[in-house]
Amino acid sequence: MLSGIPIPKDAVRPPETVLVNITPQETRVAVLEENNICELHIERNSGHSLVGNIYLGVVKRVLPGMQSAFIDIGLERAAFLHIVDVLEQRRNPDETQRIEHMLFEGQSVLVQVIKDPINTKGARLSTQISLAGRFLVHLPQEDHIGISQRIEDDAERSSLRERLNNLLPENACHGYIIRTNAENASDDQLQSDINYLTKVWEHIQKQAKIQPPKPCSIKICL
Repeated sequence: MLSGIPIPKDAVRPPETVLVNITPQETRVAVLEENNICELHIERNSGHSLVGNIYLGVVKRVLPGMQSAFIDIGLERAAFLHIVDVLEQRRNPDETQRIEHMLFEGQSVLVQVIKDPINTKGARLSTQISLAGRFLVHLPQEDHIGISQRIEDDAERSSLRERLNNLLPENACHGYIIRTNAENASDDQLQSDINYLTKVWEHIQKQAKIQPPKPCSIKICL
């Protein structure tokens, strides 16, 4: 559709030219037909979501009264980590945990953004890491296999769980969530996802060990 006028599906479109201009601030894409601009897309870097990004952060302040901590991940505002998003608490939700017993100022901590900054509030973090692949979500700190709730057929769920278990190395202690589109995936495709996500996690662990705590935290690039 162009300028509110629908284009018939069988209409013959003239040759297209795509122009791309990239700057540190934004990316601009123009689609031209016979030297006339018919589409223009602008994406500003400041509008990128941080959700899913993994950082080696530094604890700036622990607030026992709020059971939370502020973590420097190199952004304009310190990010926020609440006790409910700390891995130890998530593993044992019925047990009372104290954040001041888990974190201290100056400590380096591996975190993942689960909510973007809003207005004056910094990003929200979790210490539970998840890595999304094409067919699987890798949970390297867990040891169970979950299945998307959208896969409702019990036989299919059992089959997928068994297939994944057969593909994992013996004594594998990492967890996975089987995504909905894994229903039609072959064993080779699932194995490829496992191998890729395993390498990503190994890279993250390596980077976390060699990066020293700094006032400006370092993003771990995947």
